[in-house]
Amino acid sequence: MGQRLGVTEDYLATGHERHEESARLVEAELALRLDELDLAAQLYEEALAGATGDVRARALAGLGQVAFRRGDPRGAIERIEEARSSARERLAEQPAAADTLGRAYAMVDELEASIAVFSESLTAAEDREDDVEASRFAILLANAHIDANNFNAAEQLLSRALKIAPDSRDPILRARLYWSHSRLHTLQKHPTQAARYARRALTILEATEHTEYTARAHQLLAHIELDRNNPQEALQLVEHGLELLGEGGNPVDRALLRLEEARALVQLGDYETAASLAMEVSGLLEEASPHDAGRGYALVAQVHEQLGDRARALELYELAAEVLEGSGGRYLVEVYQRLAELFEEDDRKEDALNILKKAVAVRAEYGG
Repeated sequence: MGQRLGVTEDYLATGHERHEESARLVEAELALRLDELDLAAQLYEEALAGATGDVRARALAGLGQVAFRRGDPRGAIERIEEARSSARERLAEQPAAADTLGRAYAMVDELEASIAVFSESLTAAEDREDDVEASRFAILLANAHIDANNFNAAEQLLSRALKIAPDSRDPILRARLYWSHSRLHTLQKHPTQAARYARRALTILEATEHTEYTARAHQLLAHIELDRNNPQEALQLVEHGLELLGEGGNPVDRALLRLEEARALVQLGDYETAASLAMEVSGLLEEASPHDAGRGYALVAQVHEQLGDRARALELYELAAEVLEGSGGRYLVEVYQRLAELFEEDDRKEDALNILKKAVAVRAEYGG
């Protein structure tokens, strides 16, 4: 009845809207945008107490966004999915919550769920002719397809994003677009083009107050510089990214930067420091981003090979494979191949053959 009359259930029951809760939600959303996470969480919890309907859904979605900002993607998924089930409005009509939910799913390697959220939101934005949001979700969806190694779909989406908002003045939107192009070129083994797009993203972001995105751009560019065997440049980028995040930065973003630092130290020959650092951050990333945790364990395994500890290297490659098996992709193929080589050297021919079969299957599935 409330939907037919265009009023809330609170108005039907009492004749009054719950202005106090609405005002608290607005204040909470502002605190969230200003990265006052403790205050935002407190205000959302206060709004949630005793709330029903859309007020409850907005408070839950807000708490999910706070959880994501704090580096807890699983907590974000739980909260936003609860909001999704209790709201009258579709998630696709709530861009901020949909953005967070899709990225949270991607962080825990649930790429099908991530793609579904972003696809629905892109369609909804196009239906209401909202070019800014359509471009935003085209870029997010492209990134999800890049993670799934669907490069053709990603390229088509990035081209659509350029056509949708060619004159957009939103710096974050333009930076995301360049960032997506950079990631695509990185995975396609085109480091020069990747670096060019990453530099463009960095130039835009450094002119804004969005330090979190700027720090992520530094992490991506450090990754690219390491692929090009430029560890000193990568370390400078990591240092700058960590400075931007500060002590209160997202712990996942900090861990990803430290992982690039460990990779740089390997290239510089500081194996023991690299191994200690990579092991530490891999443990932090295992729940939040298994894909990156697997990369970290593989890096530690590589270090132990360099140090001559084959038994420990084998153990860590097996751990990396176990962590990566939920997400697949080229890193899992590389770990399987190295395991097969170690098994072959130890005259474990049957184990080597079984691992190579797994590698072939993963390559066929993901196009790695």
